[in-house]
Amino acid sequence: HFSLDEFTNSQTAARQGIDNTPSPEVLRTLHKTATGMELVRQLLGAPIIISSGYRSPALNKAVGGASSSQHMTGEAVDFTCPGYGTPAQIVQRIVSSGIEYDQCILEFGAWVHISFSDKPRRQALVIDKTGARAYA
Repeated sequence: HFSLDEFTNSQTAARQGIDNTPSPEVLRTLHKTATGMELVRQLLGAPIIISSGYRSPALNKAVGGASSSQHMTGEAVDFTCPGYGTPAQIVQRIVSSGIEYDQCILEFGAWVHISFSDKPRRQALVIDKTGARAYA
């Protein structure tokens, strides 16, 4: 259900002329991330809208991403799934599932950040204007 374009498309990159082409290593990681996102889509039973996937280091800097962002390695995706529910409902469903995610973050109540890694921590967080805290 996912294309490479969905994971690499960026309006910021297009506007600023930033090359957001993933390396062969990142492409392999994106394939694993897409596999994880397929599990999320099956869990939610509705189409997913990706707002941010892979970010080259230059793009990550341009959007104000964290210097250690998993977006730069192809491990992270920001998304919504209106056909399922709110971002908070999505995080609750993922956290209560058996999906082996690394991080699942409710960001500003507006979208879900999920990452996948070879050593999944199953870390659930909320990030908002007050900072970051464990998801309860």
